[in-house]
Amino acid sequence: MKVNLPLLTLIAFCYLSLACKKHITSTPPVKNEERVTLSADGKTDTYALINKFFGGSGDVVEVPDCGHLAFGKHIQQVFDKDLNTYVFLFFLHVSPDNDRCTPKTDRQRIEIKTYDKSPDSLIAALNDTFVYKWKMKLDKNFQASPSFSHLHQIKPGDGDADMPMITLTARNKKAGNKLEVIHNGGGDDQTSLGKLYEVPLKEFEGQWVEFTETVRFSEHGSYEIKVTRVADKAELLHFKKEDLNLWRKETTFCRPKWGLYRSLNDKGFLRDEEIRFNDFSIQRLKK
Repeated sequence: MKVNLPLLTLIAFCYLSLACKKHITSTPPVKNEERVTLSADGKTDTYALINKFFGGSGDVVEVPDCGHLAFGKHIQQVFDKDLNTYVFLFFLHVSPDNDRCTPKTDRQRIEIKTYDKSPDSLIAALNDTFVYKWKMKLDKNFQASPSFSHLHQIKPGDGDADMPMITLTARNKKAGNKLEVIHNGGGDDQTSLGKLYEVPLKEFEGQWVEFTETVRFSEHGSYEIKVTRVADKAELLHFKKEDLNLWRKETTFCRPKWGLYRSLNDKGFLRDEEIRFNDFSIQRLKK
């Protein structure tokens, strides 16, 4: 019988190739840490739900309930027709709401946060990169303070922790309300850049918008924020800054805050506000 050597060679090559492939150990792709997302469910006690995701062994809800007991909880859950799901509704009244019943009378707040008792995966260490996402809807007649109306902050958890490093604040101006992105280097740091960016606040009022914020925590860090309208995915804001001081002296961790923290120095500009939030997401990226 005549042997077809080229054919045998081809068969042997294919067999050996398959055999070798069986012994190849594929390296799984590097995955980022699992994203933690806090969403309203319409049934769990609101403060308990927030603390379950962000609180760890403590309380991450900062509310003025103690000074306004007749109203009840200042964060509640309601069904939202636009998103077709339950969402968080934050209430803040010009009077009598205060700053957690502290002696401060020139400001008031209703915020949620992570902090030192939160799970380690939710707080940032030096050289970490985090992605924060959330949805927000301001009322179409929202009134900002000429001083400040902070809607989001990135703060050191300790050390030089008095001022936030990054702030998204609404501000009442003669030219119209603005949403500002602000940087503060802390202490006497000359790298504080103040206002990094601003856009008209009217683009955000009366509709759901989604924020995506990426922060690399370092003395030479980076910051990026994108905001899109939920209804049609139109981009309302996109800003990025490299080589930005995003770490403070004697700081061991940083954390985010969301809500409304505003000045009472100009009460005539303010009104009772209701702000809707949902789908707060925190994810650490692999280095």
